[in-house]
Amino acid sequence: MPLSLQGVQGVKDVLDGFVKDGSPGLVFSAIDKSGKILVEHAAGTVGVDSAEPMDKDRTIFWLASCTKLVTAIAVLQLVEQGKIPLDDASFVKKLMPEIQNKKVYADGVTPADQAKDVTVRMMLAHTAGFAYAFFDPRIQSQAPVEGATGDRNDILNARLVNQPGSIWEYGINIDWAGLVLERVTGQTLGAYFQEHVFSPVGISASDASFFPAKEVQKNIAHMHQRDGEGKLSEREHLFNDCWKQESPEQQEEFFQSGGAGLWSNPKEYVKILAALLNDGTSPTTGRQILHKETVDLLCENQIPHQPDFARNGPPPANPTLATHAPEMFPQPGNPPQGWGFGGFLALDPSASGRGKNSMWWMGLANCFWWLDRTKGVAGMLGAQVLPNGDPKVIPAWYMCEKTLYDHLE
Repeated sequence: MPLSLQGVQGVKDVLDGFVKDGSPGLVFSAIDKSGKILVEHAAGTVGVDSAEPMDKDRTIFWLASCTKLVTAIAVLQLVEQGKIPLDDASFVKKLMPEIQNKKVYADGVTPADQAKDVTVRMMLAHTAGFAYAFFDPRIQSQAPVEGATGDRNDILNARLVNQPGSIWEYGINIDWAGLVLERVTGQTLGAYFQEHVFSPVGISASDASFFPAKEVQKNIAHMHQRDGEGKLSEREHLFNDCWKQESPEQQEEFFQSGGAGLWSNPKEYVKILAALLNDGTSPTTGRQILHKETVDLLCENQIPHQPDFARNGPPPANPTLATHAPEMFPQPGNPPQGWGFGGFLALDPSASGRGKNSMWWMGLANCFWWLDRTKGVAGMLGAQVLPNGDPKVIPAWYMCEKTLYDHLE
């Protein structure tokens, strides 16, 4: 499904325009199910205090929660092989005894017994009941940002704040799924990803990793903070402890967060999306990462009983990391929305032009991806700015999509 020359230039103009209008540097890449790049472009510089331009091929981003899709794919590979059951609570109790005796702190103070036992399906569907501290003021006992300390105990000691079975869309539930994978396979998450997800779709070890090597670190986009008046300034990266882990022994001990730990760029990430568009087989390498029916399962709505889960949510605990929006993904008429194993499901067609049942998700620092199996198109926008929900990056993402869909031939 080719994109017209007018569409290619239109997307580039959108990105350049938003950078001139106050967005940090942006990198965008869109792909079709044949593996053809429809458009890719880098706009602006790697930091507001830098003259170095963004590079669509080399600039690296902290992907944060965009990691979750990769973890879901990896776990579902083991489901296909019969090594991980989705709905067997006794499997989780035996493999992850840390979960079994946890109490639920619905008010942040009063402990209560779990109403349901946790399953791997709940972990992948974000319904196991865990949440990140920066989104939920009830949490006091874990690292404030998505496993940033590299300490497994931050996750193992995390509180249940919702009853299992109720979605918490910002949860650390997929971090637990990554731990399940490590205990089943005996591999670290990073080693498993490289062997079974990245290499099969043509992503090298230097292009996607939990530990950017020293020669790659010079290509990392700078992190930004937008203040209450809309001004951008550079700030320290939240997740930079991983940069110091150079030896294999250090990396093996460091917590490899399946919910937030990956570093890569849009051009590489969309190779995974292309395989999902092509029913689980990379259109460029010919190697399969999932069977078609498992891709269907990945994109199946796991919460049909919660069609408004992303509407009228509470304000985040830390507004410097995430802004409050009454609607996570506005759609005319407020149709039912859902959640799959990999991300948010827009069950109806979207205003940008996506077909029905499209999937998308985001990273904390305003990276966004989408997967449209109906129209055979997917893409990713990379940025590095806090808080999440940036007023310049979100409209840039929307307008890139709309411009692309308006000019598909």
